Amino acid sequence: MASTPSFPLYRKLSNERSFYKIRSTRAFDELHVIGSKVHLYSFEVSQFPDLLKIQEMLTLDEPYLLSDEREFEAMLEKAR
Repeated sequence: MASTPSFPLYRKLSNERSFYKIRSTRAFDELHVIGSKVHLYSFEVSQFPDLLKIQEMLTLDEPYLLSDEREFEAMLEKAR
């Protein structure tokens, strides 16, 4: 039986333009870098395509890479 991951988990896109804090299998925060600005978006998902996105982040499918709380929080500071 697969174990349930311990949330939050952190991911980023390989181009480092989006950073993610996965809060659960149905919720995540995204920091999106546009030029010199960073925007924060929070998602509570229920539709299949969005659930697949979270699954891809959890399994580290391309283009997602591991990140960590420190990196996410550093980018979050830029959003403030």
